[in-house]
Amino acid sequence: MKEQSSQLRHWRIEREPDGVAWLTFDKAGESTNTLSAEAMRELGLALDAFDREPPKGLVIRSGKSAGFIAGADIEEFTQVESAEGAKALVKRGWDLYNRLAAVKYPTLALIRGHCMGGGTELALACRYRVAVDEPGTRIALPEVMLGIVPGWGGMLRLPQVIGPAAALDMMLTGRALNAKRAKQLGFADECVPLRVMENAARMLVLSGQAPRQLPFMQKLMNGPLKGFVASQARKQVAKRARPEHYPAPYAILDIWANHGGNALAVPADKPSSMEAIYSSPTTKNLVRVYYLQERLKGFGKDSDFAPKHLHVIGAGVMGGDIAAWGALRGLTVTLQDQNIERIAPAIHRAAKAFKKKLRDDTQVRFTLDRLIPDPAGHGARQADVVIEAIFENLEAKRKLFAEIEAIARPEAVLASNTSSLKLEDIAVALKNPARLIGIHFFNPVAKMPLVEVVEGAGSDAEAFKKGLAFVRKIDKLALPVKSAPGFLVNAVLAPYMQEAMRCVDEGIAPEVVDEAALAFGMPLGPIELADTVGLDIAVAAGAQLASGITEPPKKLMELVNAGHLGRKTGRGFYTYNQGKPQKGVVGQVPAGLADRLVKPFLAAAQRCVEQGVVADAELADAGVIFGTGFAPFRGGPMNYLKEHP
Repeated sequence: MKEQSSQLRHWRIEREPDGVAWLTFDKAGESTNTLSAEAMRELGLALDAFDREPPKGLVIRSGKSAGFIAGADIEEFTQVESAEGAKALVKRGWDLYNRLAAVKYPTLALIRGHCMGGGTELALACRYRVAVDEPGTRIALPEVMLGIVPGWGGMLRLPQVIGPAAALDMMLTGRALNAKRAKQLGFADECVPLRVMENAARMLVLSGQAPRQLPFMQKLMNGPLKGFVASQARKQVAKRARPEHYPAPYAILDIWANHGGNALAVPADKPSSMEAIYSSPTTKNLVRVYYLQERLKGFGKDSDFAPKHLHVIGAGVMGGDIAAWGALRGLTVTLQDQNIERIAPAIHRAAKAFKKKLRDDTQVRFTLDRLIPDPAGHGARQADVVIEAIFENLEAKRKLFAEIEAIARPEAVLASNTSSLKLEDIAVALKNPARLIGIHFFNPVAKMPLVEVVEGAGSDAEAFKKGLAFVRKIDKLALPVKSAPGFLVNAVLAPYMQEAMRCVDEGIAPEVVDEAALAFGMPLGPIELADTVGLDIAVAAGAQLASGITEPPKKLMELVNAGHLGRKTGRGFYTYNQGKPQKGVVGQVPAGLADRLVKPFLAAAQRCVEQGVVADAELADAGVIFGTGFAPFRGGPMNYLKEHP
């Protein structure tokens, strides 16, 4: 029986004869559920109704096919004008969820699809949780990625439910759980298929089953050993993030260990206080990065292009990994190279990656079945998208595309992964040069979220649009760029790395150069980055982007001529042991070194905006952050220039 209430726009109450009440969150006028002030107020009204007439059990579910709850309303958060306003927002959720957790009747969150932030905290305030086993179910507390903390009870309840180690890992990284993993960790009481989710929820909420208890050692870690656990976690966080750059993870540890998970209990003069977090420029810039990411996610959404078959030519590291990623994202992928021996290492590498990612032998087998060795290149005839990823030789690429055009379907996307050759120079080999676009991935493909989709001077608009849609289909962030040397990402990285190597030529130790960049906030120093990319590639990129005007760095050329190409050969600027650089002690970092390093980086980003390589400064910031890892807490290079003119 549906309970009518003119007071509720976003929630529906239905009561069944067996005493189970269903509270459905279906935010009016939106495709996604977010916890706005109005939605939270109405949740309080719904709890009032249940206080007046308590059910035998309450199931909270979503009325959206898109997911459970996406979290708090970010738009409202950005409009908060003071620390007092931020504290009021936190208090609203903290008090309401504590009220939900304290009700006498059993409560259950039925989680299907994304369950983020405040949605996860709502689920934690329920006695039981059922997760629906389908690919879209993802459960996370990603607040740290916005520079804030899970203040509506996540820091209190998640460690109590799954134990401190797993809880801190989720809260400090923003890492998501799928339904099966949620059940394994104890977050979900049940992991069930879609077809039985409502029956499973009904049975569990009426079962009288005692909530799961933590093992004895986990209880100790959540009690007397809290300080020790927090101290160890802090050491791990320090390896990835400095407190002056990213205060939120350190605040989470302090609030959990010393303030009972209650962000409101922290004194205002402490670095982990709401006042300090709200006033941190990191928070403002990370929220900006969130919106930049949302903008990139929008590219390709307006196309009905739904590719099912990808054909990749070139089974080297890049081509093989593009093919593997496509198979992982559900496409049928044919991988072509000169013979099966050249393809075999890519298949072997993919199998290892799938096993690590999927942790399910059946799924690994299904995914591998979609990755088909194709030395004869038959797949090019049926493919929706063909990506060329062979060596950087203009004549070889021209010959290949002429052959592909003759057999590919007329509506198929033809794309090159080139990073150093002009699309227009390759396209002259085609009868219809407008078909060619660039789809430029970055190494390592599985980790780098950005893909540049390149529009040549004569590229067909529909082909370009399809390229954007393809990148979105495989869950990457598509950045539209014009054809120009280095596009955006390599155009900003090359002068930065060249400047770093000139510093080494002047006698500054590689370790000191890298430390200056790390102190600025880069995820990896430029010297180690050059070693990781490959010094031979650094030479080629430098020559391409410098147009022969400047001499390449001396030490770089010495290493390349000696065959020391970086991590892949075990030696470059650093010597590598099991893939890890062996670095000496970092001495004093000269004043101004970081500014010297980033100056050409910033100038190149500005130049790309002025020359129209990207449409605007926001896209330059988005591309550089997600393509190079440029210090997200600084909001991007163009934002940094604006704040540091």
